Amino acid sequence: MRNKLVYRASHVVKSKQISSPLSKDLQKKYGKKSVRAIEGDSIKIVRGEFKGVDGKISKVSTKNNSLAIDGVKKEKTKGDKFDVYVHSSNVIVTSLNTDDKWRMSKLAGKDYVKTAEKPTKEKEEKNSPKEVQVEKPEEKIKSNKTEVEKTKEKDVKE
Repeated sequence: MRNKLVYRASHVVKSKQISSPLSKDLQKKYGKKSVRAIEGDSIKIVRGEFKGVDGKISKVSTKNNSLAIDGVKKEKTKGDKFDVYVHSSNVIVTSLNTDDKWRMSKLAGKDYVKTAEKPTKEKEEKNSPKEVQVEKPEEKIKSNKTEVEKTKEKDVKE
């Protein structure tokens, strides 16, 4: 049953499964033990062939619940290098990517609300309804003719 939940999970559930434990100082700071690993987080590998390697996450694979890390590569027999994916449970997050404001507010335990600009007097005046003078259609035609005549006069002078 456990395998069915893990391997047949929807994309949203799989995304939540890619979580990694936080380092001790980050645990104290945010009051959480694990976090969803994203690109740009600095991590340290604690298990496996590359144990002790520090680096940044370059790619996240939701298919395998694993992370590709800068500096962790293997070489093929022909000399080509390829990324090695490390399971997200085998790393510890040492520093977070702070670009995502929503993520940081959730870690801090706050609801994310975009800071809206407070309306100033000038903005209120622009948004407030004003008295509108309605011109009669005949007056519009006359005003348009005068504008056209003015442009013709300018063209003639030039």
